[in-house]
Amino acid sequence: MGKIIITQIGKKGITENFIETLKNSFKKNRIIRISVLKSARENGKKDVKKYAEEIEKKLGINYKTRMIGYVIIVKKFRKNIR
Repeated sequence: MGKIIITQIGKKGITENFIETLKNSFKKNRIIRISVLKSARENGKKDVKKYAEEIEKKLGINYKTRMIGYVIIVKKFRKNIR
């Protein structure tokens, strides 16, 4: 099992480049921890929830997100989920 990768979402939010970086990180790791910076969360935890839903939607069904405060944990499952 790989280590936990830590990354951040800044004022630009979620971009296509950010999603591609996540996909590349998941080639060797199963868990990524994403911190949402103050500049990206004007509405507090509502913005964090919106980011978590958007990440899960863009990555696909093999990924699951979980929010802990202002941190999003993204986990990749080995097998297809249906």
